[in-house]
Amino acid sequence: MKLKNKLITGLVASASVFLFAVSAGHNAKAATINNDYALSSSEGSSLKTSNNVVIAHATAVYAPAKNVAIFEKRTWYSNGAYVQYIVGDGGKIYRVGAEGYQSWGAGSWANANAPVQIELAQTYDNAEFYKDYVTYVNLLRSSAIKYGIPTDVDSSAWRGVKSHFWITNNVWGDHTDPYGYLASHGISKSQFAHDVKYGFSSSGNNVNPTPTPTPKPTKPTNKKAVHVTYALHQKGKKWLNPVKDFGSGSNGFAGVPNSAHDMLYIKVNRGSIKYRVHTKEDGWLNWVTKADKNDTVNGVAGIKGHTIDGVQMYYTTPSGETYQQAYYRSQTTQRTNYLGTCADNGSVSGYDSWAGILGESLDRLQINIDNHNNF
Repeated sequence: MKLKNKLITGLVASASVFLFAVSAGHNAKAATINNDYALSSSEGSSLKTSNNVVIAHATAVYAPAKNVAIFEKRTWYSNGAYVQYIVGDGGKIYRVGAEGYQSWGAGSWANANAPVQIELAQTYDNAEFYKDYVTYVNLLRSSAIKYGIPTDVDSSAWRGVKSHFWITNNVWGDHTDPYGYLASHGISKSQFAHDVKYGFSSSGNNVNPTPTPTPKPTKPTNKKAVHVTYALHQKGKKWLNPVKDFGSGSNGFAGVPNSAHDMLYIKVNRGSIKYRVHTKEDGWLNWVTKADKNDTVNGVAGIKGHTIDGVQMYYTTPSGETYQQAYYRSQTTQRTNYLGTCADNGSVSGYDSWAGILGESLDRLQINIDNHNNF
């Protein structure tokens, strides 16, 4: 791999200063960029970008930004994923990739056209989110201005600040970030677009997201046994017998080995669960909250005849009980072992956010609901 050219002035030290260009007037806010986890000159892509878009991401896991930066630094090659900046931990910025060179964050077109891609680390803490959000918005905006890119968010034009969701809808992929996470803290798409367009003053006091519900408790307080029942419909054939929780042998998972499936239902005896599937033909389908195999419109996830290759779910614990998650894993027709374990929709650091491999038919599924992984 060719060595990169020298990085932009001021970004070679272990910590440097980045000036945010903000709204009307000439105010600026200085923010320190941490380069402790930046890729070296012999790491990352050596390909320069066209300067057409700045891409806004969210990490999809509730983990410190520092941890995400460490992970991307360590696995940039083996995992094939990294971006230029991670924002979080109360408004801090961690650099991984080099500006102006391709990162691997949103597919070949996006990577080739984005001199800067930025991840927003996720937190349940509102005060921390406010600081992160202001920094994230100003960094998106100032990066666009620096490279002569419009500060309009998700416009119909092919130049501007683009969410990963826009890339999915207009180019390629299946991601919806950062909108789901922003919405969890009361930030709408329109407010996000307004904020990036105009920026924040140095005080950052013009952000006022609505509060989020109190985070679920992490320590055991009142744990109740939760049982999950689920079944897959074998493509071109029939509904298979339902499975309760998971186990060994043919009765310990839903599905038929080396066979494709097209519909799924899941139900729990306590709390509630929502779930959805990804199909080869349609991408991600809508979330489902009911479980009725006789209601193929609202009671199951999937479309008859369309092959499932991904599953995602999220379990909600009843109020006052110990926080529990849906832990689940799948296997495909093209592989002999289970894939990595998932926890809800990525809410637990270290676990995958959905099960499956796109393009490979899902042939079996296991689910367990607990406050820890039992696989």
